[in-house]
Amino acid sequence: MKILVVGKGGREHALVRALSESASKPELFCFPGSEAIFELAKPVDADGLHSLVGWMLGQGIDLCVAGEESYLVKEEGLANLCEAAGIPCWGPKKEAAQLEASKEFAKIFMQRHGIPTGWAKATETLEEAREAIGGVYPTVLKFDGLAAGKGVAVCADEASAEEFLHEVCTERRFGAGRVLVEECLVGPEVSVFAAVSGPEYVIFTPARDYKRIGEGDAGPNTGGMGAVASRVLVEPELMERIEREIVQPTVAGLEKDGLGYRGFLYFGLMLTAEGPKIIEYNCRFGDPECQAVMPLVSGDLAAFCLEGAKGSLDAGRLTFDEGWSVCVILASAGYPASSRNGDVIRGLEKVEGARVYHSGTKRQEGAWATNGGRVLAVVAGGASREEAVEKAHAEAAKVDFEGSLRRGDVGRMHFE
Repeated sequence: MKILVVGKGGREHALVRALSESASKPELFCFPGSEAIFELAKPVDADGLHSLVGWMLGQGIDLCVAGEESYLVKEEGLANLCEAAGIPCWGPKKEAAQLEASKEFAKIFMQRHGIPTGWAKATETLEEAREAIGGVYPTVLKFDGLAAGKGVAVCADEASAEEFLHEVCTERRFGAGRVLVEECLVGPEVSVFAAVSGPEYVIFTPARDYKRIGEGDAGPNTGGMGAVASRVLVEPELMERIEREIVQPTVAGLEKDGLGYRGFLYFGLMLTAEGPKIIEYNCRFGDPECQAVMPLVSGDLAAFCLEGAKGSLDAGRLTFDEGWSVCVILASAGYPASSRNGDVIRGLEKVEGARVYHSGTKRQEGAWATNGGRVLAVVAGGASREEAVEKAHAEAAKVDFEGSLRRGDVGRMHFE
C-alpha cells in the first residue's frame, strides 16, 4: 500500500509515524513535508495540487491523507481533485470543508440541524461588529476563514475587542473576510475527534488543549501550547450525551446536506452548565491534540483510513489505550506574534521513553535548529494522568534552545 500524507507540521509528523506503525506497513510519502518527516516518508516532486495529483497517478498512490486544512479548500480542493482522478482521499471535499473554512457556514449548519451552540451574528464592517457586541463583555470574535488557529479572540473588554477588530478589519491580518460576533460560552473545553465516512463514524480518544501562550492561560491565543488525552477525560454519561446531541446530528446533517464527508472531524466543545455546546469544527485532526492522541492508537490505521476513504469504517482495525498521554510544546522566541529561526536545539538525544514530533525544525550544519513558531512536541504516556504529566515535563526539560517557551502547567491546570 502506498500512502501520501499532505502537510508539513507536527500533526503530520504524528500521522506519518502512526501510519508507519500500522500492521499493513505502508510505503509512505509526504508533501510538502519536512526534514524530520522525511526520516519516515519519502519526499514528493510536485509544485501544486494539480502537479501533486499527477504525481500520485504516476506513482500508483493508493490513498491520500489530508493533514493540513488549507489544501482542502485551495483551488478546486485536494479531495475533489483526488476524486476526479480516482484516488481515495481521507479528507473531505471542498464543499464539506467549509465547516472549517467558514465560521459562518459552520454556525448556520449547526443552527439548521439543531446542534447545541452559542448565539452568533456575522458582520461585514467594524461598525457592524461594534453594534453586534453591544457593549456586552466578555464576547467572542471569530474571523470567518482559515487563520492557522489564531483567528479567534475571547475579549474581556472593549479594549481587547477593538485590538482584534483593528487587526482583522483594518489591517486585514488574515485577508478579506467577515467577523462573527458570538456569545461567550463558559465552562471546561474538550476536543472530540471522529473518523467519518458517510453515515458511519468512530469516535477517537478525546483531548483538551492549552491555547494561550502563558501559564494559567495568560497572554494571547496560539495554535496550541500542549494537550492532554485520555479515554477517561470525559465521563461515559457525558460522552454519550455529546455523541447523541452533537456527533450524531452532525454526521446526519452532513448526509442530509449531500456533503459526503470522509475524513477526520474535530468537534471543539464547551461543557456549559446547560450541557455540551459546540464552539467550532475542524475538518482534520487538531494540532497539538493529534500528537497527544496518536500514541494511544494502535492496530492498522493505514487500512482503517483507506477503507474509510472508500466508504466503509471498520472500528475493529483499531484499539485505544486506556491510559493518558500528555503533549508539551516548545515554541520559539517571540511566538505567537513572531518566531525566530536558526536557534540550535540541544538535548534531543537525551529524551527517553517519550516521543518527539517536529513542528518547525530544520537541519543546520548537522544539527537540528528552530524553523517556526511551534518547534517541537514532547509526548509521554502513563497509566495515570500524574504519571504522564511528570514524564512529559521531565523529558521536555531536557530539550532547550535560545528563547525556548514552554508551559509548565500542561496536564496540571484544569485538574488540580
